[in-house]
Amino acid sequence: MSKTANTHRSDVYTRVTNRIIEDLERGVRSWHKPWSAANAAGITRPLRHNGLAYSGINIVLLWSEAVLRGFASPIWMTFRQALALGGCVRKGETGSLVVYADRVRRTETDADGEEIEREIPFMKAYTVFCVDQIDGLPQHYYPSAAPVTNKVERIEHAEAFFAATGADIRDGGTLAYYSIASDHVQMPPFQTFKDAESYYATLGHECLH
Repeated sequence: MSKTANTHRSDVYTRVTNRIIEDLERGVRSWHKPWSAANAAGITRPLRHNGLAYSGINIVLLWSEAVLRGFASPIWMTFRQALALGGCVRKGETGSLVVYADRVRRTETDADGEEIEREIPFMKAYTVFCVDQIDGLPQHYYPSAAPVTNKVERIEHAEAFFAATGADIRDGGTLAYYSIASDHVQMPPFQTFKDAESYYATLGHECLH
């Protein structure tokens, strides 16, 4: 195997290892299933755009991203796959790391002039986006809203106040945060809060960022 190939594999391994260490330092248990959306019922692994499940270290990597960034959907795809399905990754969104590992067979000539076959392992990294980051996909890709167990009424003057700020406020996922990259505030669905005051207090905190 060439020095360049070795260096590339080492770089991929380093990126994966560093990501897991960062999660542990933040207290994120990235091996725990993060989704609670209705259309994720029964799903135990992140899924590709075609419904096939990811395997190996990619499960941990994508669960970690879902927890950290509050994604509700378990479905991921590349930029080109989203375009092929009629969707478009929103401006400012950043992708997530996944890796692909396999082996290639190569015929070589040994010192005695005999041809031998070798299996050479390789690994490459590529970028995927969660469905939560993509607009315009067919409707079945998007999670259904979780059933409402308690009715929480919105407060009209609070709604008017936050609308007047001009902030880009998006609903979905399980975490509340401000994204510097896309300059938007992400909030869990309104109905998931115990009361309206808790929702607006959280929204206010994130808008201050």
